[in-house]
Amino acid sequence: MTHDAATPLAAASRDNHLTLRRVERQQRLVEILGSAGLPISSASLATEVGVSRRTVERDLARLRDSGVPIDTLPGTHGGSRLPSNRQPRQVSLTFEEIAAVVASLAALGPTATTSSSSAMRALLRAIEP
Repeated sequence: MTHDAATPLAAASRDNHLTLRRVERQQRLVEILGSAGLPISSASLATEVGVSRRTVERDLARLRDSGVPIDTLPGTHGGSRLPSNRQPRQVSLTFEEIAAVVASLAALGPTATTSSSSAMRALLRAIEP
């Protein structure tokens, strides 16, 4: 295999790795925003997840575009937040919906974070015979 033939594979592998890192980071952002009582600045979020402020702002925009209800408040004490819901409602999923979430977690890596590992175990228990 020549160097030129290997380059697209290396680029594809790098792109897949970057996509997984972005998904993990976005999951972490949702968790941080969901547990915070007050809006959090992009700079603080960037420090927390270890990326630039611009990367955080792109991630927040992607999450909003996906339907995640992230509010952004301007000003000195502004920032981003999720609506407060300390007691989420019970979720009922069909087998097909569980399969979709399991496949997404499998792509991310079901043990990438403590919450993804816990979610995967709960979903698999739900479809056990």
